[in-house]
Amino acid sequence: MAAYYNEIDPYAAQWLRNLIKAGLIADGEVDERSIEEVQADELKGFTQCHFFAGIGGWSYAARLAGWDDDRPLWTGSCPCQPFSAAGKQRGTSDERHLWPVFYELIRQSNPPVVFGEQVASRLGRDWLAGVRADLETVGYAVGAADLCAAGVGAPHIRQRLWWVADSGRGSVRDCGLKLAGAQGKTKEKARQQRFRADTGNGSPGSRLGDSYGKGLEKRASKAGLLREKGLASSRQTVELSGQWSGSYIPCADGKARRLEPSIEPLAHGVSNRVGRLRAYGNAIVPQVAAEFIKAVM
Repeated sequence: MAAYYNEIDPYAAQWLRNLIKAGLIADGEVDERSIEEVQADELKGFTQCHFFAGIGGWSYAARLAGWDDDRPLWTGSCPCQPFSAAGKQRGTSDERHLWPVFYELIRQSNPPVVFGEQVASRLGRDWLAGVRADLETVGYAVGAADLCAAGVGAPHIRQRLWWVADSGRGSVRDCGLKLAGAQGKTKEKARQQRFRADTGNGSPGSRLGDSYGKGLEKRASKAGLLREKGLASSRQTVELSGQWSGSYIPCADGKARRLEPSIEPLAHGVSNRVGRLRAYGNAIVPQVAAEFIKAVM
């Protein structure tokens, strides 16, 4: 059965149609309406539903992970602007805070599995705590990890919170996972403990999360992904796979950064440059999402 893609940006929506036609993401229909106009009854008959679909990163990631197109799946990377440190940080008071709308569709449709992603800021972690509380209320078990693009060899950090909700496993309490309570602790400390439990930080069996880990820049620098002064020596440079290959360009702050193939941020006359850069900026890194999906599988 077909997949459903919801994307309000016309440029990205046409990009989705092109990817579907090329067979690069699951075959399906693209809906350019706002998610606020979508009704749960309209989603019946679709095997997969991708909200805030962008340029199809979640569908592509599912394929990379070995998740079949005909296996039920919902995804949604809610807008990050209200929670990003680069924005006005209005949080849940921002009109772009669309989780309540997405949640209502999930509540009414009860998909078996939902994947999502959010910026890994302080407000983003608070957002995730609310998402988890909402989903547990309607019977989902929720898990999360704090992962960066550099973890799969990409030449940038792009730290994000990745989460999954599974209706087939019951709530966290049903699974017997005991989380530290807030009694005798400050609200902030309790929130951090809960989030660490979500991501597996400090757990001997954890393979993904390091939510509050220190030294990220140091580790990335050792991998040749950050430079303090120009290019590092060949001993420090890690060869990246072909998909990340590109040229280093010197920057005004003294660092050298990789320029991704086909992305020309300083070029004049590039066709649809603004639309392309906006689509890239809002996109997830499918290779990171694929690793998270595989871990869940």
